[in-house]
Formats: sequence, structure tokens, C-alpha cells
Amino acid sequence: MQKDWFVIHTYSGYENKVKANLERRVESMAMEDNIFRIMVPMEEELEVKDGKKRLVKKKVFPGYVLVEMVMTDDSWYVVRNTPGVTGFVGSGAKPIPLLDHEVTTILGHDLSGVPELPRINLSVGQEVLVTEGPFEGFSGKIEEVILDRGKVRLTVSMFGRDTPLEVDFGQVSELE
Repeated sequence: MQKDWFVIHTYSGYENKVKANLERRVESMAMEDNIFRIMVPMEEELEVKDGKKRLVKKKVFPGYVLVEMVMTDDSWYVVRNTPGVTGFVGSGAKPIPLLDHEVTTILGHDLSGVPELPRINLSVGQEVLVTEGPFEGFSGKIEEVILDRGKVRLTVSMFGRDTPLEVDFGQVSELE
């Protein structure tokens, strides 16, 4: 029997509870030979609020859980009847496994929950206020977001001239 990745739909916000419930059911019903990995894909996003930066975990696919399993009547029953599961993703009654390239894309998204680079909610053209450092109090427009270095380049007006400036994500906040 071939094992494949399937997507199950859950009540929104219950993804981690479904994962825990399903892991317990797999163990108690001796399904370890048919149901292997259960994942709630997460990624860390750098959130900048009030000039403070922090990493928050966000679900990549809210309302969905991924299950690596061999599809049999018994394994289908165990997953489908787990509390919080509303069904498999697929057409009609037959669940459709993810295609190899979809699995590669999602696994490349790093299902362990630690992305290669954090996402931030700052973008080019956005007006921001410098909240700390020697340029505290100046406002400017973001010209470039440098993810790998955790910095933004912006232009501020200083002495009547546009002046380029490079600061850390945590040194700016959104202008409201």
C-alpha cells in the first residue's frame, strides 16, 4: 500500500486540537502502520507593533491539517471520525491525495514551523515613523525591505532634503 499526504478540513481554530486528538486515536486504535505524520503547517512572522518586534506563529492553512497515511477503510474511519474533523478535501466521498509537487511545495514551506526568513507587515511605499535610535521622531517612506538583514531603507526629510536611511525592523512603526 502506498502512503500519501491528504488534507483534512477542521473547524477553524481547532487545528492543533484535531492533531492531538488524531495522534491519540492512532495510538489507541493501533493505526501506526497506516497513519504516519500529522501536521499543522506553521510559519513564524515578524510582527512590528509600537516599534517592538516579535515573532508570532501563524497557521499557513487555517482550518486544515495534513495527514500522511495509507488510505484504507479503517484509516479513513479513524481520521474522519476524529472530533473536530469536518471531512477530507476531495471530490465527493473519495479523498484525493496531494500531488508530489504540492507536497514538495508545502514541505519546502518548512512544516517544522521555522521558516527560512520571517515575514513582516512592512512594505515598499509605506509611511513609517522611526521610533528609536538617532533618527527617532523622523517619518519617511519605505524604499526597500531587506528581509535577510532585518532592515528597511527609507527616505526621510531632513533639513529640507530627502535623506536615505537604513534601520532595523524594530526601529520603525506604521504611521496611522
